[in-house]
Amino acid sequence: MSRQAPTLEDVAREAGVSRATVSRVINGVRNVDPAIQETVRLAISRTGYAPNQAARSLVTRRTETVALVVSGAGGVSDEEQNAFATRVLADPFFGRVVSGVVGHLRPRSMHPVLMFAETVEAREAVVTYLRQGSADGALVVSTHADDPLPALLAGAGLPAVLFARPSRPVALSYVDLAHRDGGRLAAEHLLGRGCRRIVTVSGPLAVSASQERLAGFRDTMARRGHAYVPLVQGGFTVDSGMAAMTELLAEHPDVDGVFAANDLMAQGICQVLRERGRRVPDDVAVVGFDDSSAALACRPPLTTVRQPVEDMAAAMARLLDEQIRGVRTEPTSIIFDPELVVRASA
Repeated sequence: MSRQAPTLEDVAREAGVSRATVSRVINGVRNVDPAIQETVRLAISRTGYAPNQAARSLVTRRTETVALVVSGAGGVSDEEQNAFATRVLADPFFGRVVSGVVGHLRPRSMHPVLMFAETVEAREAVVTYLRQGSADGALVVSTHADDPLPALLAGAGLPAVLFARPSRPVALSYVDLAHRDGGRLAAEHLLGRGCRRIVTVSGPLAVSASQERLAGFRDTMARRGHAYVPLVQGGFTVDSGMAAMTELLAEHPDVDGVFAANDLMAQGICQVLRERGRRVPDDVAVVGFDDSSAALACRPPLTTVRQPVEDMAAAMARLLDEQIRGVRTEPTSIIFDPELVVRASA
């Protein structure tokens, strides 16, 4: 005969407390003495008790899941939507976001549900999903400046936190990086190395972060007497970095410094420079942005502006958790500072 599953009463007996106290600890009631909470947790561990999630949800009105939404301007066909999802999942940036989110949620027995919202229908599905109580809130990573999803979530009064400042004012909390300062760090480093014929490859200029990084870079260059910096817009991919560098070399063959708005593009830039017989950094210094896995995969290893994505994503999850629990009621922002990481490319 199989052993009967441990009950709430078994835990209470093991901990030497009432059934009501055990229930309060399991349901996250905050006014329970920390020592008693620890005693109950140990009793749960010893008995092997597993709370019934459905029953718990009836009490707490929480699912213990949050929607991790990647939203942007994808296409309408199935093929275009699949391509959007493939690009997101292949980008090391998104992997770092997931790592930071899970790192905060897992110890709290909360779990992310991945959703893509690149069409009108998909965005409506996210809002409906949250309205129906299928998740407790949303963590939103927007890939396009004109993304309407943040305003939809705010208008519906749904708990949500954004990764990156929204391009239009909306009453939602967000985390972001001081991107202009990152552009400034890149410019100062290239100029400090003695580079004088500097070019840049921006990210998509429909993305606020790309605009900010470029503005910080250009402003610093202008303050140092460089009124014009040749620019090609890239797409945050290795291939777009290669295409941009090919174009820049054709027009500015004497280039001696390059700032790329992310590491994947910088990796493509270094590849083109190698193929054209340009030594990095002896002939051309290259600085990237993000300090992602691509920075270490690059040859040579990439000097880059670090964006602490994991810490930012964890902060985003913490803000949402606080909003769900009613600890935080007003929108707030957390801005992280970038840091220059010097390696062999510059």
